[in-house]
Amino acid sequence: MNIRAQVSSVFHLDKCIGCHTCSIACKNLWTDRKGVEYMWWNNVETKPGTGYPTQWEDQQHHQGGWQKKGNDLQLRMGSKGASLGRIFHNPDLPTMDDYYEPFTFKYQDLTNAPAGDDQPTARPVSMVSGKPIKIESGPNWDDDLSGSNIYAANDPGVLQLSEKEQQQMFAIEKMVMFYLPRICNHCLNAACVAACPSGAIYKRGEDGIVLINQDKCRGWRMCVSACPYKKTYYGWTSGKSEKCIHCYPRLEVGEAPACFHSCVGRIRYLGVLLYDADRIEDVAKLEDTELAAAQRDMILDPFDPRVQEEALKCGIAAEVLEAAQKSPTYKFVKEWGIALPLHPEYRTLPMLFYVPPLLPVISKETLNVQKLADDFFTSLEKARLPLKYLAGLFSGGNEEEIKAVYRKLIAVRIQRRNTTVGDMSAEEAQKARDIAGVDSDMIEAIFRMTTITSIKERIVIPPMLREQAIEAGMDTETYKQEMGFGKRQPPKRRW
Repeated sequence: MNIRAQVSSVFHLDKCIGCHTCSIACKNLWTDRKGVEYMWWNNVETKPGTGYPTQWEDQQHHQGGWQKKGNDLQLRMGSKGASLGRIFHNPDLPTMDDYYEPFTFKYQDLTNAPAGDDQPTARPVSMVSGKPIKIESGPNWDDDLSGSNIYAANDPGVLQLSEKEQQQMFAIEKMVMFYLPRICNHCLNAACVAACPSGAIYKRGEDGIVLINQDKCRGWRMCVSACPYKKTYYGWTSGKSEKCIHCYPRLEVGEAPACFHSCVGRIRYLGVLLYDADRIEDVAKLEDTELAAAQRDMILDPFDPRVQEEALKCGIAAEVLEAAQKSPTYKFVKEWGIALPLHPEYRTLPMLFYVPPLLPVISKETLNVQKLADDFFTSLEKARLPLKYLAGLFSGGNEEEIKAVYRKLIAVRIQRRNTTVGDMSAEEAQKARDIAGVDSDMIEAIFRMTTITSIKERIVIPPMLREQAIEAGMDTETYKQEMGFGKRQPPKRRW
């Protein structure tokens, strides 16, 4: 086994309120410079919807991610030779219209306007050309437009549904939406890394974070085309590509990423996962419907003595193993099996997982335990979001994966209603657990993790002292003692 450690995340979609606090925290910290105004390393989309940039999920147009060619795996955008032939003309790139033209307002027209009978206005001007523009789109432009014939109806996932399903989704009494926050997935099989002609994009060995070396980047923008999630951006003033860096400077000093730290709904969980890197290619070559389960199987048990022994041989520190045992992402993804990757069919093996939204909120009248085993999950009249739509997002079209997650989530609700409200019997709670294949202890653990945990339980940051220790010329343990880690007083700072 070639065991490696990966900092990974879980977003619980039932808890996201779409406030965009995460987006603003990221924007203020990383992308408040000239030329990066349109970059939203973190954004929150309304689903159903076309997302940001517009229709980023349409890989027939954008040609992102990987595809199988016989027994081989190759970039959907083509070989490196084909990519070089499109360096000066790449029709697969998103255009400014797919994002939006950054704009501001001439506020001096308000503050410096002379006295008069007319109300002065601040005209919108382009931040690219400086000329007045008519605002036609912007970041999160399609917020809450779940019934829109422009945005929701053109969602690539909705277009996969039957005409009847689409009509019922857009019936006024059945309209439904949820929020989908997105950051870079820091994939195990990152397409942007493979596509970069100058070798500027790399995956850090100690934590798996994908970064772009700004000294090597030549602005070819093949990474923008190759990323199926469109989370790599081109800086139009610097001539370099940029992307989410998972706030690694914050992680290295034990602080949560800005979007995690500022999340109002506390939907974000962070921890380290151990995986077998030798299996990446074999897993990525599987059929679409098998990918979610296979990616889950790649994750190794940090409590297994054999895994621990092999991990130490592969250079993973004992402190990282300890962090992996406390990792909430391990619980969500592997132990409980209720978090799934976004579009696993892109074959990048993303390391950001989502707990699918259980919509609508279930009432006593609709919560019949027998429906768990019968038609609850396939009847559009009872499930306002079709399983086919959710499966297209989170399981490569495998509806059984979504059903398994839903059974567990509903079992949690039934057991908690029995405990706190008392309108569900203990027998019903037991039947729900049997159908979902979980026990009472797991239900309570899921409930606690998703409701009342502290930030230290939701965000478990592995120790990242390797680079600092090398710079200081001492081993990790000596460095920790020198810096005062583990003592009551805060550690000394060398900068």
